Amino acid sequence: MGSLRHYFATQADLMAFTLRAVIAGVDKRISALPDSPDPLSRAVLVLAELLPLDEERLTEHRIWLAFTARAMVDPDLAALCDESRTALRNGCRSLLEPLTTGNLDRETDRLHALVDGLAIHAALHPESYPPHYLHEILHTHMSTLPKV
Repeated sequence: MGSLRHYFATQADLMAFTLRAVIAGVDKRISALPDSPDPLSRAVLVLAELLPLDEERLTEHRIWLAFTARAMVDPDLAALCDESRTALRNGCRSLLEPLTTGNLDRETDRLHALVDGLAIHAALHPESYPPHYLHEILHTHMSTLPKV
């Protein structure tokens, strides 16, 4: 504990560092994804990186849940929480732009809520949300988009 205090003045500083490391890991995985000429295939690949489909991503989501709970009562963390929420929403929007003729704001909110909800449920109850089921829900949702 003492060695951590040498690097982090507060628990909030440690939590912010940890969340930034998680975000960097997710960004790195997404950047390493193969290119796909099909925007739907690309969107599904990217979105899958945002779901707890393996132990690494499950740990990331549990960190996110702890961080989010703390950010609700810690103003120093609230800004980073808002920043990451905005980044996820913007990412959902950019994935949807080439895929739908529907109301882009509504479809963005719908996808963002789906990804957040699936991630929370799967992080809290992984036995009820196995990877194949999460993939199935994601594919079903993406197939319901008003098409370009």
